[in-house]
Amino acid sequence: MKFLVLALIVFVVLWLVRSARRQDLDRPTDSPGTASRPRHEEMVACAQCGMHLPFSEALPGRGGMFCGEPHRLAFEKAHADR
Repeated sequence: MKFLVLALIVFVVLWLVRSARRQDLDRPTDSPGTASRPRHEEMVACAQCGMHLPFSEALPGRGGMFCGEPHRLAFEKAHADR
């Protein structure tokens, strides 16, 4: 009889732990008032070096998108005669 009670207690404890973990997984990670970047964002390649970076971090210029100001200036200087 005591083994049956012990098994029942173990079952209840495991059930409670599992339901608590499920609630944690279902809860969103960001709080509703927090502004965050979208999880999926378009990636673009730098026209100078080819490095891929998120669209929101890219610098637009003549000839494409760039990873930074030095690459934008170098590309525009190299392609100024065209």
